Amino acid sequence: MISRARSITAAAIISLAPILSLAAAQATEADVAAGREIALDRAQGNCIACHLIEGGESPGNIGPPLVAMKARYPDSEQLRKQIWDPTAANPNSAMPPFGKHEILTDEQIGQVVAFILTL
Repeated sequence: MISRARSITAAAIISLAPILSLAAAQATEADVAAGREIALDRAQGNCIACHLIEGGESPGNIGPPLVAMKARYPDSEQLRKQIWDPTAANPNSAMPPFGKHEILTDEQIGQVVAFILTL
């Protein structure tokens, strides 16, 4: 029974791969630029308050440096989920749930994801 569940899960993941790749491929330069602005803006995303981001001034060190992000999050949807509600994966996370608490819109989160994946 377990091996059948694993094969179904693997099949589901394989069938979704083209959709997830397409979503990641649709990020434009404008999305990346908007995401950078949000991530570095102290009044919006303010990612720089906790994370080291290349090109950002006065970064915090509460969260990990945002480097090699495509390697860390090859599935952009996982990164989106982390930004949307990091407490889902880690209830003790210090990172605010940007989507769940409506700090950022879904579009803004998509832009931040597009930017972060360039780091």
